[in-house]
Amino acid sequence: MSRSWERKVSKNMQQLNKKRKKQGMSTYQGSAISDTMDVFKGRKYVLPIVLLALAALYALLGSAAAKATGDSNEVLNWVGVGLYILLALMIFLRKPYLKIERASVSTMKFNRERRLAASEIEKIKIASGSVVIQGKGKAGNWVFSRMINLYDTQAMGERLEEFAKAHHIPVEHH
Repeated sequence: MSRSWERKVSKNMQQLNKKRKKQGMSTYQGSAISDTMDVFKGRKYVLPIVLLALAALYALLGSAAAKATGDSNEVLNWVGVGLYILLALMIFLRKPYLKIERASVSTMKFNRERRLAASEIEKIKIASGSVVIQGKGKAGNWVFSRMINLYDTQAMGERLEEFAKAHHIPVEHH
C-alpha cells in the first residue's frame, strides 16, 4: 500500500474505534499497518549530564562572585542555572527512536521526523554496539549507538536485517 492509502486506512480505523468505544464495544485491533511497524527507543543522557555540570559550575561561580563583590542580587544567576536544569530535563525526557515500517525507516533529527524509504538506503552496517544506516546521496549516515543513546542495538540489528532482506539492501557485519 502507498503511504497515502495507509494514512486513509489508519484515519478510518481511528474513526471506527471512536464510534465503537462510544457504543460500548471493544475497539477493532486488526490492522496490517500497525503489525509491520517496530519502534526502538533509546535515552539521551550525555548532553543532560553536561548541562547539569554547566549549571553547577555557573551556580558555584555566581555565588562566589556575589560573595566577593558583596552583591546580594543573584536572581539572574539562579534563573540561568534553573533554565540549564530545565533544558537538561527536557532533553533527558525526550526519547530518541528508530521506527522501522514496512517500506521505510524514520527517526527524529533536528526536531523533525526524517524518513528514508527503502530505495534511498545504500547499505546497513551492524556492529556489536552500534547500527549505521547509510543513505544514498545527500541522505548521510544515521548512527544508533548503545553507548551514547542506550539503544537495544542487538534487537534493532535483527529487525533491520529482516527489513534489508525484504528490500534487497546489503548488510555488513563488523
